[in-house]
Amino acid sequence: MPKPFSRISPACTIVLGAQWGDEGKGKIVDLLARDVDIVARYQGGANAGHTIHLPDGRQFVLHLIPSGIFHEDVTCVIGNGVVIDPVALREEIAMIEAQGIRVKGRLFISHNAHLIMPYHKMLDQAAEQRLIAKDGSAVGTTGRGIGPAYEDKFARKGIRIVDLLDRDSLREKLRKNIAEKNELLEKVYGASELCNVDKIISEYEVFDREIDPYITDTSLFLNRAIAEGKSLLLEGAQAALLDIDFGTYPYVTSSNPTAGGACTGLGIPPMAIRRVMGVAKAYATRVGNGPFPTELLDATGERLREAGHEYGATTGRPRRCGWFDAVAVRYTNMINGVSSMAITKLDVLSGLDEIKLCTRYERTSDGRALEHFTNDLRQLADIRPIYESFEGWQAEDLSGAETREDLDPRIQRYLDALEREVECPLEIISIGAGREETLSSSVEFA
Repeated sequence: MPKPFSRISPACTIVLGAQWGDEGKGKIVDLLARDVDIVARYQGGANAGHTIHLPDGRQFVLHLIPSGIFHEDVTCVIGNGVVIDPVALREEIAMIEAQGIRVKGRLFISHNAHLIMPYHKMLDQAAEQRLIAKDGSAVGTTGRGIGPAYEDKFARKGIRIVDLLDRDSLREKLRKNIAEKNELLEKVYGASELCNVDKIISEYEVFDREIDPYITDTSLFLNRAIAEGKSLLLEGAQAALLDIDFGTYPYVTSSNPTAGGACTGLGIPPMAIRRVMGVAKAYATRVGNGPFPTELLDATGERLREAGHEYGATTGRPRRCGWFDAVAVRYTNMINGVSSMAITKLDVLSGLDEIKLCTRYERTSDGRALEHFTNDLRQLADIRPIYESFEGWQAEDLSGAETREDLDPRIQRYLDALEREVECPLEIISIGAGREETLSSSVEFA
């Protein structure tokens, strides 16, 4: 029997995005995964793209499989909080295995995870197109069916992986769901293509046979691992400012990327969490619609986009770019209990004459200072960022640095100010895409 959990020192670290997503969490998880036993993904779906650059030059974009899969001794888990697209998952497994990386026996998927069905994607895309046609507005979803899948989950109409085991029950659930979705598609959205029950059942029966070796009770698996003293790295998708509760609602994702989502998305207790690491770019980006106080709609913003290759790994959409917003990051650090931070893409700022850091807001209506972030869209519409300016640096290549102290003094001044303003130590500084292009203090998971 494993030891009672209460007698074991917590060994779970959460890695989450501290901005609006696309902060480079994939690289940070891949970097830290070499020192842990298990990497587990706790929310989101195939709308997230984590890009990994291996030392041999190969590059991978992961959408569902945790970023620790490239370390042979690491076990990976997809938790119950993730909504799974069978098409995306099969393609991802095949892509990784084609490169000689073993997945079977190292990847486990929760039997309670909900499935994205074809009608979820159809509804997602139809709803966005309807908003655009109506008044030109839209939430800016990826159209991957993530939101509608979570809607069905909380409406208690979702199809879970475990439901695939009972063919008769699955058929009945799908008939009810598809009748309802087809009515929506036809009468509300005016769609001509509707879902076919028998075709979907046939497709998902094939998926069930293929995925069966990966399915287990992952909550039991993870809690046993914790009780045995193993170390876990918990990976979120998207980011805190896109959280369904704490983000800039309604321009958010459909789940909880914040630290609390790790416990509900994996079925582990809060006392298992030892630390939370926030990941942020040395500037800021956002994909889709919604407020972005430090956005640069000028040549500097365009330069950041091109230098940082700021195009979505999943959609290819250009990202909106702006200066680092310390007000927003202080907020995400507070609600997540972030104990240390990883700063990525520092190299992208090289070559700029001036670099700015947002330290507070002012209300445009009365000039009143605001030092705390709000996710109230009305208040965000009435603020302007107040910046501290720094002299830029010209070194295009930072790869010669081995420690933070090796960096140009101008870079150090910027990092010192950033660290002061986010009120959190910078434990990792990424100066390039590769694993070796990283400056870090000691990171222990034992």
